Amino acid sequence: MLDAIRWDSDLIRRYDLAGPRYTSYPTAVQFHGQVGTFDLFHALRDSRKAQRPLSLYVHVPFCANICYYCACNKVITKDRGRAQPYLQRLEQEIQLIACHLDPAQTVEQLHFGGGTPTFLSHDELRQVMAHLRKHFNLLNDDSGDYGIEIDPREADWSTMGLLRELGFNRVSIGLQDLDPAVQRAVNRLQSLEETRAVIDAARTLQFRSINIDLIYGLPKQTPDNFARTVEEVISLQPDRLSVFNYAHLPERFMPQRRINSSELPSPAHKLEMLQRTIEQLTAAGYRYIGMDHFALPDDELAIAQEEHTLQRNFQGYTTHGHCDLIGLGVSAISQIGDLYCQNSSDLNAYQNSLASAQLATSRGLVCNADDRLRRAVIQQLICNFKLEFAEIEQQFNIDFQGYFGALWPQLQGMAEDGLIRFERERIEVLPAGRLLVRSVCMVFDAYLEQQNRQRFSRVI
Repeated sequence: MLDAIRWDSDLIRRYDLAGPRYTSYPTAVQFHGQVGTFDLFHALRDSRKAQRPLSLYVHVPFCANICYYCACNKVITKDRGRAQPYLQRLEQEIQLIACHLDPAQTVEQLHFGGGTPTFLSHDELRQVMAHLRKHFNLLNDDSGDYGIEIDPREADWSTMGLLRELGFNRVSIGLQDLDPAVQRAVNRLQSLEETRAVIDAARTLQFRSINIDLIYGLPKQTPDNFARTVEEVISLQPDRLSVFNYAHLPERFMPQRRINSSELPSPAHKLEMLQRTIEQLTAAGYRYIGMDHFALPDDELAIAQEEHTLQRNFQGYTTHGHCDLIGLGVSAISQIGDLYCQNSSDLNAYQNSLASAQLATSRGLVCNADDRLRRAVIQQLICNFKLEFAEIEQQFNIDFQGYFGALWPQLQGMAEDGLIRFERERIEVLPAGRLLVRSVCMVFDAYLEQQNRQRFSRVI
C-alpha cells in the first residue's frame, strides 16, 4: 500500500504555486482555433478503425440558482423550457458524431455534468438517454461506469429511481459546506437532511459509488466549522470525496464578484482546514488518491492506484483512460487519440452551429511527439507518484536523461527539499510531496513558462 501523505508546512509554503490541474497535457490553455470539425472527423475515423472503447461526457449547462463560487460553464435560468431547444441540438450532435463510429465500440464510461443535469425533467432525461442508446453502444448489464452529478435540491427519491432505471450507477453530489453562514455567503442553501435523503436513496437503489464534493477556502469558513462539515460528511460514508481548494478569481468569473473578499479565510486558515481534513479522512480510513481526491481502500480508484493502472483525463482520475473520450454539449471537450477538441462555450453559437447541421467544434490541439512523451511522464507522476525512466525510454525510444537533462537541477533541488526521491532510474514522489505533485509535474510542462500563471489555481 502507498505510504500515507505527510504534512510539511515548510515544503507547502515553498511549492504552493499556481499551475494546471493536468486533466490533460497539453492543457486546454494551449487549445487554438486552427483545429476544427475536419480534425474531429479524422480522429473519429481512426477510433473506428482501432475499435477503441468509448467514454461519453454530456454537458447540461442549466442551473436554477447561481452559486457564487462556481467557475463552470453554466446558464442560470428559472425557465425550464430552455432545456428543450438545447436537447434538440444535443441530439443532432449525438447523431452526427455517432455516424462516424462503429456500433461495436462499447461505451464503458458515461458521465453527465453541468450545470445541473437534474435540471432536466424526468421525460427529458429519458429522451436524452434513449437517444444515446439509439446511436451509441451503451452497456445493458450494469457493468459500465455511468455517473451523473446531483444537486440534492434538484433531486428526490423518484429522481434517483429514474436515474437507476436509466442505467446510472454512480452519483457525484455537490455539497461544498454544511455551515448555514457559509451557505448564505455563497448563495447555496442546502441542508444535511436533503443530502442524506439522496444518499439513502442511492444506497437503497444499489448505486455502485457515491462521491461528495467539498470546497475549502469559501467565505466565512473557519478551521473549526469546516472540520464539523467534514465530520458530518464522514458519517455519510461516501465511497469517494473531492476536497477542492476555492480559487477566488473574480476578474475571470463574474459570479465570484458577489463574494465579499474580506470574508475569505486567510492562507494560514486554509492550510489548517486542509491539514485537519486530511487527518480526519485518514483516521476514517480514506486513502489520498491525489489532486484533492480521497477514496476508501476498496474503491476502484484506490485499487487501480495500487496496481499502477490509474489514469487521468478531463473526467479526473479514472480507470478508463484507454477509452476515447467524446464530449457532447456546449463547451464539452473530447480527447480522441492525439486530438483534443472543444465545442463552443457560447450556448447560442453551439445551438446555431448544429441548427446548420454543423458540429460546434471551436478549438483544440493535435499532440506532437514531444506532447505525447511529456503527457506520459506527467500521467505516471500524477497517478502513481512514481516514474520509471526505463518504461518511458522503451515506449518512446529516447534516453531519458539525454532528453530531459536541462531539468536535472530542478529535480535535484526538489530531491534535496524532500519533495521527491530522485535516482538514476526513477523519480518517486515522497509522502511529504504528494500534496504538491502538481509542482513536480510542472517541471516537465514545456508550455508553462509561456503562460499567465493567473489563469490557474494554486496547488494548495
